[in-house]
Amino acid sequence: MRETQSIKAARIILVSLAVLTLWAVFVTLGYLATIALHLPQSLGFPLSIRSIGLLAVLSSSLLFGWLIKYRKPVDILNSTYVTFSKMMMKARLEERAGRTEPLVVSGPYRYVRHPLYSAVVLLAFGLWLLLDYSALLVTTILFLLWFNFVVAPFEERELRAIFGQDYEQYANRVPKIIPIRRPVVQATRKAQNENIRKRT
Repeated sequence: MRETQSIKAARIILVSLAVLTLWAVFVTLGYLATIALHLPQSLGFPLSIRSIGLLAVLSSSLLFGWLIKYRKPVDILNSTYVTFSKMMMKARLEERAGRTEPLVVSGPYRYVRHPLYSAVVLLAFGLWLLLDYSALLVTTILFLLWFNFVVAPFEERELRAIFGQDYEQYANRVPKIIPIRRPVVQATRKAQNENIRKRT
């Protein structure tokens, strides 16, 4: 029992450090991109725009709070560790490897499949507007690209392997990161095309 708790604690520390490192890397890349592209460090936003940024930061905080009402922070950090371990070690996706949570589809998960990623992107965007620092716009774009094209596709393959058809149906009706509903027809066609591909 103590060994399991110490393993979880080590995972939480590693994931927390990795998240902080990712923020530092993306902000640094944003800063370097603004220099390379000769972009101004500040766009001189008026108070009204900065106020929108403050609202976005507060909204991201509320989203984080809403998220942890449905998933414990320990479970989020542990599942993040498991997912990244599988990604790095090319482990079998269907193995739970200490991931004990059921499929969560309520709360913020009703609106997006990855509310944590949505909250991070919203936070970075809000900080850009609030602080009027151009590097944070690039940071926001980098986070969106990272989550949408690197992390989420792998995590979704893992979730499909673990939860099967339940996750497939959920993914067909709920958007990935940005809460924009896809037309039902488009989602149905996508599911039909995937079924046809599986049969052939």
